Amino acid sequence: MTSLADFSTEEFARHIEARGYKPMHAARVLKAFYEGDGAADFDALKLPLGLAEHLRGLAKGCEIAARQQAEDGTVKVLLKLADGRTVEAVMMTNFASDSAAGCVSSQVGCAMGCDFCATTKTGFERNLTAGEMVGQFLAIRREAAMAGRRLQTLVFMGMGEPMLNLDAVLEAVRRIASNGMGNLGWRQITVSTVGIVPGIDAMAEADLNIHLAVSLHAPDDATRARLLPAGKRFRVEDILAAADRYQAKTKRIVTIQYCLLKGVNDSPAQAHQLAALLKGRRMHVNLLRYNPTGTSLSGAAYEGADEETAMAFLKVLRESGAVAHFRRPRGRDIDAACGQLRKRAGDAR
Repeated sequence: MTSLADFSTEEFARHIEARGYKPMHAARVLKAFYEGDGAADFDALKLPLGLAEHLRGLAKGCEIAARQQAEDGTVKVLLKLADGRTVEAVMMTNFASDSAAGCVSSQVGCAMGCDFCATTKTGFERNLTAGEMVGQFLAIRREAAMAGRRLQTLVFMGMGEPMLNLDAVLEAVRRIASNGMGNLGWRQITVSTVGIVPGIDAMAEADLNIHLAVSLHAPDDATRARLLPAGKRFRVEDILAAADRYQAKTKRIVTIQYCLLKGVNDSPAQAHQLAALLKGRRMHVNLLRYNPTGTSLSGAAYEGADEETAMAFLKVLRESGAVAHFRRPRGRDIDAACGQLRKRAGDAR
């Protein structure tokens, strides 16, 4: 462990107790660490002799290896981990001038092989620890503060598949959301998945009162398997059934993510098929405009749906009674798509 972000309160209490200090200091040290977005004046805490010095040795956060800022204020950072590997995190500006949203990664690289995603081109390297995910949160909250904004929401939708590193993701969520630590709040956090059914069920059982987003991207199994190899394991019907179970248990409205790709998943027939799937389901459809990532692993060069086709797709969903809208694109003038900055920096190992 190299950072205070690596500890839960209980773990840190045991850590300092083993070094001869009273465990009662743990909660206020971590509170100061999180309130300082990864930095704190330990001397001002009036700690026992030697403890502040020990803490300065632990309080190292993720190092920023690269940083890009878009015209709309979106900031993407490439963070260097203790082993030299890198991950991406993003601070996105909201419509309100004083607020921001954040996106963090759960793995170094990704094994899902989604054909239109840049992350998949670098393969999977390892899972991130809870502390490394917390470190990303602190880094982008600092970015928000420097822009005069407050980080209000966070999504685990960066590099990697959160459901394949769920224990660490949920521990990171606990630290980020909890009072006395990240203090973001449970309802402000969303975990996204390509549709790993056992993970959805496990997250429901964890009962953390957080949101779920499902990257569906196609209404039928054949198209979905072409775009997301994970689709060969979990059928659309099974994924939506798991989303139903999650929603029933948590009372949190599930978001369906759908990236419109020209000539692939944007036809009127597919819009009607998606509308039929969602009939009677109280879910929110988030339509995404594609950020091109170059030639895919399969050799395809995907393009986003044209505006007329995209708006027709939206109209079909809304006329069927579905709650649907386009997510506002951010950072289009930088390497905004997941994995692009890391690939450009040549940091895949």
